[in-house]
Amino acid sequence: MRVSVIALFCAVTGLTGAVHAAPVSSTETQTKAAKVAYLSLIIDDLGQNPERDTRALKLPGPVTLAIMPDTPHATEFARQAHKAGKTVILHMPMDPATGPYAWHPELPLAELEARLNAALLKVPYAAGINNHMGSRMTAEPVPMAWLVSELQRRHMFLVDSRTSAKTVAAAEAQKIGLASVSRDVFLDDERTAEAINGQLQTAIKLARKQGSAVMIGHPYPVTLDVLERELPKLKSQGIEWIEIRHMVSERGNQAMVGHGRNGVYR
Repeated sequence: MRVSVIALFCAVTGLTGAVHAAPVSSTETQTKAAKVAYLSLIIDDLGQNPERDTRALKLPGPVTLAIMPDTPHATEFARQAHKAGKTVILHMPMDPATGPYAWHPELPLAELEARLNAALLKVPYAAGINNHMGSRMTAEPVPMAWLVSELQRRHMFLVDSRTSAKTVAAAEAQKIGLASVSRDVFLDDERTAEAINGQLQTAIKLARKQGSAVMIGHPYPVTLDVLERELPKLKSQGIEWIEIRHMVSERGNQAMVGHGRNGVYR
């Protein structure tokens, strides 16, 4: 019997409850909002600046750390984060990103595989990946289908950063039951404390409405200032701060309203 990676996560991490490898109606998930609201946070673009990386590492709660392979401190910081008990993921460069690891639509699958393997060597302990940029690449069905199959083989999960409305990454993951989630809110497209706090409040409202929200931010000083101040307040606001693996299980591979229809990614 073929077992999905989501089910494997449940066995490894001790998670319980119904987890679906295939999409089902999202009504039940989205009506949980009256009872519980979950948030998860990913910090992207790590490995470039030790001071900012350290601040991200020290953020309270189960923050996921997405490390770029083509940064000077990638390997060292991945080891440090793993030792601190944080979840590490590979922040995989994808077109229009450039560099030796970046995926581009014109590259053959053999080269994409070589670049993924090299990137994973630079970021040890990666439990999953999310895309850095990737607005063109994540819209390509063939390489995304290969990627999700490869991640399933490696017992890794996918976070679709959804840098493009045309992304098919999460949809391809859903087809084969690969453990995955999609980003709901970018915190810091506008780098002011007021705007970032506003995006955090948007995520909180969304979590209360649909039961959960996944946020992505960056190690900008102003973003870290806001998060250091606001994250400790979440519990008192009735928000459950959960690890990204728990979010994978909570959502059961269902698309939220902003990502698709009736639980199916579009």
